[in-house]
This record gives sequence, C-alpha cells and structure tokens, in this order.
Amino acid sequence: MRIVLVGGGTGGHFYPLIAVAEAIEDVCLERTLIEPELFYIGPPAFDAEALLEHDITYLPGTAGKVRRYRSILNVLSVFSNAVGIVRSTTQLFRLYPDVVFSTGGYAAFPTLFAARILSIPVIIYDADASPGRVSLWSSKFAQWIAVAHSTAAAKFPAKVRDRIAAVGHPVRKEIIQPAKEGGHEFLKLDASVPTVFIMGGSQGAVSINQVILDALPALLSEFNVVHQVGTANLTETAGIASVILKDSRFAERYKVFGLLNTLALRMTAGITTLLVARAGSGTIFEIANWGLPSILVPIPEDVSHDQTENAFSYARSGAAVVIEQRNLSPHLLVAEIQRIAGDEALRTKMSEAARSFARPDAARKIALTLLETAIAHEPV
Repeated sequence: MRIVLVGGGTGGHFYPLIAVAEAIEDVCLERTLIEPELFYIGPPAFDAEALLEHDITYLPGTAGKVRRYRSILNVLSVFSNAVGIVRSTTQLFRLYPDVVFSTGGYAAFPTLFAARILSIPVIIYDADASPGRVSLWSSKFAQWIAVAHSTAAAKFPAKVRDRIAAVGHPVRKEIIQPAKEGGHEFLKLDASVPTVFIMGGSQGAVSINQVILDALPALLSEFNVVHQVGTANLTETAGIASVILKDSRFAERYKVFGLLNTLALRMTAGITTLLVARAGSGTIFEIANWGLPSILVPIPEDVSHDQTENAFSYARSGAAVVIEQRNLSPHLLVAEIQRIAGDEALRTKMSEAARSFARPDAARKIALTLLETAIAHEPV
C-alpha cells in the first residue's frame, strides 16, 4: 500500500501532511495494519527532519507558481509546470500509489494532474476559508474533499459539495498540547507578569516585527514578550531590540527567536496569556487547540487573498480580535493587548471560544479516509 503526499513548500502546506502521516501511523498501530509506504513529492521539504522521523521518502518535484498579477514569470511557470507534469507522471507510473493526498498550493498541481491522467484516486484538503485555485480545480476529480473552515464548502462548485467534509485543521501531535509547567524557567522569564507571544509564522512578519520593536518599552513594563521573528529576520531584529533595550531594567523580559523549535513552542504556549499572530489557517488552528485568546493581523489581501477571510472567520467565533495591517500601530496594539490581558472574564470567554473552534481529530479523520481509499484501490 502506497500513499503519495503533495503540497506547497511553506509550513502551512507541509505540516498538515506530517500531522496526517502521524495519524496514519497511529491508526495502523491500533488496527494492526501494515503501515503504507509514504512518499512526498514537491519542492525541498520545509522540514526535512520530519520526513525522516516518519520514514517518508522524498521525491523532488517541479512546479511553477502562477501569480495573480501580470508577470513574465507566469510565462516561465507554464514551462515549469509542463516539465513538472511529465516528471510527476513518470514518478507516479513507477510508484503507482493507491491514493494521492494534497494540501494544495501550486507545488501540488503537476502531481495532481499526473494522478488524473493515471486514474489514481485523489483526496484533497484545503486549509483556508477561501479555497486556493489548485484545490478548486482538483475538486472536480477528487474522491473526497476536506476543508478546515465550514464556510469554505460554499466556494466549491455545487456539483462537488456532497463530497466535502469540514474536519478542521490537522495539527501535529507534538504541539497540540502546551507544556503546563516549566515555561518560565525554560525561557528565563519573569513569572510575576503575563506573557505575550508574538508568532509571526514560519517566515516571520516584518511589518509586525517593526511595530513590536516600537512598542517594546511600553509592553515590557507590564509583560514578558516572546517574539518569533522568522529566521531571516533574527539578526536584524535582535540587533535593533538590543539598542532599544540597552538601558531598560526590563530587558530580560524580552526573548527573540527566529523560529521556535517544538519544545520551545510548547513551553511558550504553556505560559502565554495572549498571542499576536498572522492568520494562516495552520496558525489559527494551533492557537485554537491551545485555547489562547489572540489578536490576528492578517497579511493584506493584495498580497495574500486568504488570510483576511481566515481571520474574520475565526474572529466570528469570539476567540480573537482582528487588526488589519493598514491600521496596525504601536499605540493601538499595546492598547488592545492591555485591554484583553486585563479582562479575565473576556480572556476566559475567548479561550472557551477557541477550544470550541478547534477540531483536534482532523488528522485522524483524513488518515482513516486515506487508508480506506488505499485499501479499496489495492489489487485483490
């Protein structure tokens, strides 16, 4: 039994694949099934170690990103996708997997196209409130369509909606539960004040970083701040922060990281009072599973079409407030943090709404469907 996993090169597309792979392992162990061979086809893995940990074989794929604006690069992408389709067709013909599972993104397109040519069953998952173009296209021939947001179903063609299930977002087991003890000691933070976690996503968020730096003196007088800035932004952000906090008696309340590893992430989540983040669907569902109140600052719609809709979809549950980037300022952000952190009843209400929004069994539901489809496709 063989299952091929495909998705874009960002954490938002990649980590759901890992969460589903974990769930497949669990189901096979529970039901004494032989574990399927897993393959990942796409750009270099966002987290190569995760592939090794779960014995997932990597096969390089070729794909071209089609941009939403006029660009000569779109012409080049047509040729890249043509090469990618030929390459993926050859790969799938040799493997002949029992099912292909996609989390969307342009990198998934060539393999999905090849699967359609070869009549290999396809199951897709889309994390956003407004589904991506590859997901909308592949829904026409997918056997089953999973979505994170229930509102996303209405965006798909009417004839495929009977194949859609709102399952939530697959979250890796290792981060689904925050660490309840030891966070302050681990991060060397002041346990007498609340902690605000600035979670800029896997690539960081430069605009949020700039506002946080401007707000640091005001924030650190009342809070610890754990700031994930993105690996590429770490040196610059840490350097500016050291200048700002040179003479501050609260400098030790600020901890800056490029990208938190799993242990640091769980430790931070365990002591966080309020979280400030982008609005990628993966980030939102991680926050929801942790049951943390949050302030979301989505990427502007002219840059990313999905985050604003994700943010307001989540905010309607009562678990978060949204500040659009054009309105983001140090004064406004500090005021909102103080308002939420200072109102215990509001925080409790937001936490309860977050936990209600979370669906921690999403990965298992997808894994069960993949295994059922793969078993049904195997030759007798």
